[in-house]
Amino acid sequence: MATTADFRNGLCIEFNNDLYTIVEFQHVKPGKGGAFVRTKLKSLKTGKVIDNTFNSGVKVTTARIERRPHQFLYKDDLGFHLMDSSSFEQISLQGEMISQNEFLKEGQEVDVIYHAETETPLNVELPPFVVLQITYTEPGIKGDTATNTTKPATLETGAVIQVPLFIDQDEVIKVDTRTGVYYERVK
Repeated sequence: MATTADFRNGLCIEFNNDLYTIVEFQHVKPGKGGAFVRTKLKSLKTGKVIDNTFNSGVKVTTARIERRPHQFLYKDDLGFHLMDSSSFEQISLQGEMISQNEFLKEGQEVDVIYHAETETPLNVELPPFVVLQITYTEPGIKGDTATNTTKPATLETGAVIQVPLFIDQDEVIKVDTRTGVYYERVK
C-alpha cells in the first residue's frame, strides 16, 4: 500500500480492476478546501491514458512489474512469438499487446512487461528507434530538400510511413516507434 505522497512517475498501481502506471502527477493545494493530486494514468493492458484526481492521503495498492528482455522470432496465425533472452523460453502474444507492432523485425530486441505476482505478460515495448530498410518508394529528386513535402514509403516489415522526397528505395532509415514517423537517414 502507498499513499498519494508516494506517487512518482512510473509507479504502477491497481485502480478500477486494472493496472495503471503514473505518467504524470501534480500535487495541488488550493486556498480553500483539502489538497489533492491530479494524475495521468496509462493502462498497461490497453495503453489508454486517463485523467484522475485523488484526494491527498488516499491509500492505493501498488503492483510490482518487471521488464524482461526478449527477442522477436516470427509472426504467424497464433500471434507474435518471442523468446526470453535469459531463459530461452518462448511465448506467443497477440498483436494488441504490442504497440506499433508493424515496426517489429525478426531478431529485434524488445522489453516484455510482466506482472510480477501473477507472471503474466501485460505489454510489449519496442525500443524508441528502429533501423529499417525501404523496400519501395517513388524515385527521389536530387536537391529537393528545401520543402517539408513527403511521400509514402514501404518498409521491410510492411509498414508504410511518410518520408522526405530525397529518400530513395533500398535506403536504410531510422524510425521513431513511439510516433511512427521518419527520424533520419542511416549511413
